[in-house]
Amino acid sequence: MGRVIAIAIPKGGVGKTTTAVNLSASLAVMDKKVLLIDTDPFGACAMSLGISKDRIKSGLYEAFNFVYSISQVIHHTEIPMLDLVPINVKSVQEEERMLRVSENRTLLKNLIRSVVPLYDYIIIDTPPVLRGLTTNALVCADSVLIPIRAGNFSIEGIDKLFRYFEWIQNVANKPLLIEGILQTMYEPHTRATEITEKELQSKYQKYLLRTIIPKNTILAEASFYGKPAILFNASSKSALAYLELASELMEKHKSLEKVDSITLKQEIA
Repeated sequence: MGRVIAIAIPKGGVGKTTTAVNLSASLAVMDKKVLLIDTDPFGACAMSLGISKDRIKSGLYEAFNFVYSISQVIHHTEIPMLDLVPINVKSVQEEERMLRVSENRTLLKNLIRSVVPLYDYIIIDTPPVLRGLTTNALVCADSVLIPIRAGNFSIEGIDKLFRYFEWIQNVANKPLLIEGILQTMYEPHTRATEITEKELQSKYQKYLLRTIIPKNTILAEASFYGKPAILFNASSKSALAYLELASELMEKHKSLEKVDSITLKQEIA
């Protein structure tokens, strides 16, 4: 059964889509079967993977409106183990309809039920708002990965997400876990970084991931050319950092599976 990870924080410009695309690509090149689902109406995941708008005939919009099943809107990418469900919202009217339909917070969970067993990981990119599409992502997720860059507003975003996270647990998805907090666009030795790190250590230390994504130009260049960093420049610090992130998460999930297995054996005994 695949693990569903939502990437979320109510703050733009922190690297949600960059992380969704590059984590998905890194897991895929490490022989994990991955499905990336884009729930952000901006639709940047497809662009970042080199899939042009004219190639997208259907996507999450059509699945949400029951025109096609989720399996019918899956697009293959140039990485053999990585598939994509683009959002395919083409107008303001379609975006508004998508937001109305997404008020049914269990819709995405029900739609992806049939494909979850076909993948090792399902990664969900979300918009920078805590409603509708993000709610759908959190309701169907096993865990949420929180990207953050240095700055006070990002910390406020985490605080807001944690409050929303508790609400989701109470009303719709009790098993939802925090996958971890990922520092992105990291610039050492700056005042903003020092303040942010101090607050993260004070409030959220147990959730901080080992991996840190450094700030450099490779990620922006790779996205511009429609490539994940691992295909654009495999030896770059950014590509290596996302490979490290993939390894860290896989190691973490393997440990969780061992704990679950031991618990199950104890219950049977």
